[in-house]
Amino acid sequence: VPPPPPRKLHRLILPLGMRVLVQLVADEDRTETGLYLPQGAKEATNDALYGKVIEVARDKPTTDKAAENVSGVPHGALVLFRKTAGVPVPWDDRLRLIDVKDVLATVEEVLADEAH
Repeated sequence: VPPPPPRKLHRLILPLGMRVLVQLVADEDRTETGLYLPQGAKEATNDALYGKVIEVARDKPTTDKAAENVSGVPHGALVLFRKTAGVPVPWDDRLRLIDVKDVLATVEEVLADEAH
C-alpha cells in the first residue's frame, strides 16, 4: 500500500492588537496615456500601497467571524498605507501585517459617473 499523499499546509494569520492583515492589490501596469510602467519604476514613484483587508484583529484570537472586530477597520475594506508600513509575511510577499495607525485611508471604488 503506497503512503498517503502529503497533506497541504494552510496558515491562518490572526492579527493581535490593533492590526489588520492586508493583501496587496496589483495596480495597473500602464499610465493613463498608455505607457507601460515596469514594476520597479512604478514602485519607486509610489509613496503608498493599495490593499484589501483580509483579516482583522478580534476580541479573541479565533477564526470565528462572529467575534468582534476591534481593529476599527472593516473586513474587506480597500486601504492605502505607506509602502514602508507593516511586516511582510515571510511565505507570501503579497501579504502585510499592518498596525491600524499606519492605515492612511479606506478607499471606495465607484464608477466615474457616480463620483462626487
